[in-house]
Amino acid sequence: MTDDALVRVRLQAGQYQAVLTSTNAAMAEGIEAVHEGKVVAIATLTPDAGKPGNWQVSLDLPAQVIADGVQVIALRAVATGSVLDRITLMAGSPLDEDIRAEIALLRDELEMLKRAFRRHCAETGGR
Repeated sequence: MTDDALVRVRLQAGQYQAVLTSTNAAMAEGIEAVHEGKVVAIATLTPDAGKPGNWQVSLDLPAQVIADGVQVIALRAVATGSVLDRITLMAGSPLDEDIRAEIALLRDELEMLKRAFRRHCAETGGR
C-alpha cells in the first residue's frame, strides 16, 4: 500500500494547483477531474526535480462545471481510481435561497435553546 497525498496549494482564476506526494510510480499516469460521473479534464503533472516522489499538479477547470447550485469535482488517480481531493463550487440564486433557509432554521433553533436555557435557569435558581 502506498501513501498518496494531494495537497491543494490554491484555486484561483479557474486553475487548481496542488502538490502530489507518492511512492507509487504509477501515480505519474495522471489525475483526472470527474464531474457527474464523467471525466471533464486531465491534470498536468510536472515532476519536482528537487524532491523525488513529488509532482506539481495543475488543472484548468472547464466552464461546463460552473453552474447554479453545488457542483463537486472529484480529483481521481488514473492508476488506482482513488479520489485524492474534491473541489466544491457553489453559485447562483438557488444557493442563495438554500443559505437563507438554513440561516432562518438556525435562528429558530437558537431562539428555542435560549428559551429553554432561561426556563432552566428560572426553575433551578441559576444552579
